[in-house]
Amino acid sequence: MKYLVLISFIIFSACQSTLTDEVKNSQEYTYNELIPLGGNSYTTSGVGDLSIRSEGVASWTGKAKELTVYFYANQAVEVQLTFPIRAPLTPLRYRAAINGNFFDVEVAPSAREINLGVHTLTVGYNAISLQGLETDATFPELSNLQLYSKELLDLTYVKENSNNRFYWGRRGPSVHLSYKFPENTSITWMYSELEVPIGFDQLGTYAMANGFGEGYFGIQVNSTTERRILFSVWSPYNTQNPNDIPEDQRIKLVKAGADVHIGEFGNEGSGGQSYLVYPWKAGVSYSFLNSVVPDGAGNTIYTAYFKDPEVNQWKLIASFLRPKTTTYYTHPYSFLENFNPEQGYQTRKAFFHRLWARAIDGNWHELKKATFTTDDIGRREYRLDYKAGIATNRFYLMHCGFFNEHTIVDTNFEQSQEGPPTIDFELLP
Repeated sequence: MKYLVLISFIIFSACQSTLTDEVKNSQEYTYNELIPLGGNSYTTSGVGDLSIRSEGVASWTGKAKELTVYFYANQAVEVQLTFPIRAPLTPLRYRAAINGNFFDVEVAPSAREINLGVHTLTVGYNAISLQGLETDATFPELSNLQLYSKELLDLTYVKENSNNRFYWGRRGPSVHLSYKFPENTSITWMYSELEVPIGFDQLGTYAMANGFGEGYFGIQVNSTTERRILFSVWSPYNTQNPNDIPEDQRIKLVKAGADVHIGEFGNEGSGGQSYLVYPWKAGVSYSFLNSVVPDGAGNTIYTAYFKDPEVNQWKLIASFLRPKTTTYYTHPYSFLENFNPEQGYQTRKAFFHRLWARAIDGNWHELKKATFTTDDIGRREYRLDYKAGIATNRFYLMHCGFFNEHTIVDTNFEQSQEGPPTIDFELLP
């Protein structure tokens, strides 16, 4: 029984170039395109997630879970939409939706596809949803969404899985703002304020306030019950496995704040990590302060502080020593990313403002210029749901959620900042 409901990958591959009999008999089409579900679909409702893997969506039972496929269309073209399947043993019923317009679909035991009919695509992002309606039926595995058209199709989606792009595509495009320090100036401190607006603090959010050449410092939404303040420093030894780092190139803890967890991280370079479990709130602007100072002995010390306006006291997160490094603060930047691929259909946003850098001579310098960039997924235009700009006199980043507007990569912005912070550095914990 299980074998009979599995979809044959060979059949799906053939469907990419050969129209099915059902479609051939209904209308003649010249163009067809196959959208792989492994990189372009999500569980958008129901308890628990469908099993979405690189090869597609595994078979499932029950009628609670909804699958949604997203892609961007550059023209309003009429298409026939189908999900190829191996013919089921019993009749099946689905509820489908095209951009929120719902209708029911029946699939006969002899059918080789779930035929959603002919529809006109919307210019911009389109959402194709599918939900099984039988309580006890097994709904067959799905690999692709097939589109047939009389006109040339111009679609944007995650098209291939080289370099694990289905995974990164489902996470959504990471977005960044890079700032510029004054030339020929040794910077020791960076200060900024960050706010995640209400409704944009989705699971998997990492809003990073103060990045530097060797690490980053920001806030995360780790689960429905846990949020963190995270500060990390890369080791000078290049590896994805922290266990491989030689002892003389490991990040060393100098000091840690109360209740701060100290550990290591890997898979994106490796190094030392610290985090404080803290119930930060959407709609509140938090302060971030961190320093990068060489110790004069061939190492550099990195220290991070966080302030909640409701508490109004600086809290030490951690101070780390990075060996074989002599540097002041370099490459200031902020970013917004989603680290949970199941949540890549949810929109996130963060404001960054009051950005200042303090030089070794004690003078503050305004960081009023920012350059917007995105990652490989955005630059390839596999995803177009990314934005940056200025709103309410603050820089912002926005991504995921399959919204239609996007910002041209490498756009420059300029926004004057509020006055520099008043900090008594001698009283920092």
